[in-house]
Order: sequence, then structure tokens, then C-alpha cells
Amino acid sequence: MHPATAKWYDRRDSVFIEFCVADSKDVAVNFDKTKCGFSCIGGTNNAKLENEIDLFDAIDESQSKHKRTDRSVLCYLRKAQPGKAWPRLTKEKAKLSWLSVDFNNWKDWEDDSDEEIGNFDQFSDMMNNMGGEDDLADLDGADEDDSADSDDEKMPDLE
Repeated sequence: MHPATAKWYDRRDSVFIEFCVADSKDVAVNFDKTKCGFSCIGGTNNAKLENEIDLFDAIDESQSKHKRTDRSVLCYLRKAQPGKAWPRLTKEKAKLSWLSVDFNNWKDWEDDSDEEIGNFDQFSDMMNNMGGEDDLADLDGADEDDSADSDDEKMPDLE
């Protein structure tokens, strides 16, 4: 048996694992407090695939679930301690060849705070309430007559 290729990403209250197996059959996903098990038959050669992951931290197995699509199986693992970042998916620091970070869905939520989001909303509102081009003074002077500024002097002719 071979492991299925997988990608993962972290969120404030959950961790997502996507097992990238096209046309999977006989999918079995098992959630334990500190483990996640996955097995199926899939791929172009209908191979038996199996993954066993010792998780970085505990999950709420009763709130965790999975969904199968034609292209993959997405697992939602509810963290036992929401708000705690997972620097990696596995308990061990070893690099697994079949596992990678899903950078398309990754978000550095640790730095985000509700206060900062509120400040951004206020900033957005302020920008939207500022007038458009109609409210700006005419700064380019296109409609003015060729009136000279007080410090403008006539330039000497070039020889």
C-alpha cells in the first residue's frame, strides 16, 4: 500500500487536509483525538492508498468530518484548542514526501485580530466616504489663464 498525496492548511479553529485522489472508492476516514486515518482505492490504477497521521495536537473527533469529491477527499479537523496555531500537521518534525502545505488556502491568521479587522473596516468606510474626482480641486491648472506666479520670471533666450 502507498500513501495518498495530501495538502494541509491551518485555520483559527480547524485544520484542513485534502487527500488528492481522483475517482476514489471505498473511502474510509477515521478521526481519533490525536490521529487521523485515511484509506481508499483510487487513482488511474485503482491502487489501495492508506495514510496514518499522528497529529500535532488534539482534535475534537466528534466535530471533525470529511467530504469526498471526484478529485479529492477534504477532511475538516476541529481543533480541541481553537486559536492555537499548528506549525506543522504532524507530531514529528520529519518531512513526509506525500504531505505538503496548501499555500493557495494558507492564511496567517495569528497576526489578525478583531481590533485590526475593525480598524481596517473603519479605514475602508473612511475611504469610501471621501469624495471622488468631482470633489477634488483643479490642481493641474488646465482651466486657468496663463497667469504667472509671483516668483516666476521670464527666462532668458538661449543663444
